Amino acid sequence: MDSPTLYAIDFGTSNSLLAAANRERVFDPVPLDPGAPDPTILRSVLCFPDAGGVHVGAEALAMFVDQDGEARLLRSIKRHLGSRSFRGTIVRGRMVTAEELVAAVLRQMRLRADAHFGVEVRRALLGRPVHFAGEDDGFAEGRLRKAAELAGFEEVQFLPEPVAAARAFGAAADREELALIGDFGGGTSDFTLLRVVPGEHAQGEVLGVGGVAVAGDALDAALMRAKVARHFGAEVRYRTPFGANVLQMPQGIVTHLCSPAHLSILQRRDVASFLADVRRWSLSSTDRQRMDQLTVLVEDTQGFHLFEAIERAKKELSSATRSQVVFSHPGIELREPVTRPEFEEASGREVAAIVQCLDETVRAAGVRFEDVGVVCCTGGTAKVPRIAAELRGRMPGARLLHLKGFHSVVEGLAREAWVRERA
Repeated sequence: MDSPTLYAIDFGTSNSLLAAANRERVFDPVPLDPGAPDPTILRSVLCFPDAGGVHVGAEALAMFVDQDGEARLLRSIKRHLGSRSFRGTIVRGRMVTAEELVAAVLRQMRLRADAHFGVEVRRALLGRPVHFAGEDDGFAEGRLRKAAELAGFEEVQFLPEPVAAARAFGAAADREELALIGDFGGGTSDFTLLRVVPGEHAQGEVLGVGGVAVAGDALDAALMRAKVARHFGAEVRYRTPFGANVLQMPQGIVTHLCSPAHLSILQRRDVASFLADVRRWSLSSTDRQRMDQLTVLVEDTQGFHLFEAIERAKKELSSATRSQVVFSHPGIELREPVTRPEFEEASGREVAAIVQCLDETVRAAGVRFEDVGVVCCTGGTAKVPRIAAELRGRMPGARLLHLKGFHSVVEGLAREAWVRERA
């Protein structure tokens, strides 16, 4: 039999991938998105044109541009799974729940994989972070399970994503040693301590797992808050009619403005009405101009593209000491220089949270940093110089490896799926 019986799905905050397995073999990641630079990587974005329909991945981005603002573009939807306060969002006049949003991505992944293999598979092994973003981890997993069921899966299993990354590394190991696996995604940073045992069938021993809901998106948000948000009214000063006190933009609004996952909240009618009032009450022409830019950003739904520009600058700072956040749209012109020290100062709290999680994971596993023989990282956030320096500082004698791009988690999930099918 050369058809898969179990899909391995890495549904990520930023990107999603699918591989598969049966009792005899593991299947390579499926080319889910022919329009993407790497067809095996599907961007976890959704586009809902006002005219109807739903699109995912590269098609969603192209459709959003073609619709010239007559569409909703949603990203980072995984981050909402753990928030009880986020029930869903209004799309074309109807409430679409968080589970339905995730299911829209998972359904397309299942259908495209079925078409690729020429078989219908209704069983899935999904990766999940050690700790979902939000206040309720069990609630988040339940939502992810419900989303998978809405997408057409009848049997759903889970495996922590850092354990999957560890499985991928262990399968190629050539020596027995203690390995630290760091999985740095868009929404979470996860760690696994693995006692590696070489051999195709060896699983190794997982000694400890830890995670924190801080990763790439949080670093983008930190850069937004420190260098970019002021161009969109974050520091605006205003006085209400007949009021004596000078007020500043409420921090709740600024928090939504600085979050890739929550910027769309500013489109709500009550929030938009308040922002229009702030624009009228603002004290300077500069403040009014920046509120105008915020209006364009929200009404033309340009938040996704703005955060893409911020992410590009962040990536450039991994190899350069200076960069610029460059963003141009009718009504918005932005060229904000940023240095690596400025970025490191802005993201200090977020990096400290990631490092604290690493320290706690090692401590809970009952091992010492000096016992670690190899550090294996996956995800672009691992290349942020401050994070890389923290890893090297704690384990100067360990080998530092970067696992294969975005594929290590899904390949580890597929290997685990193969093991489970053989059991």
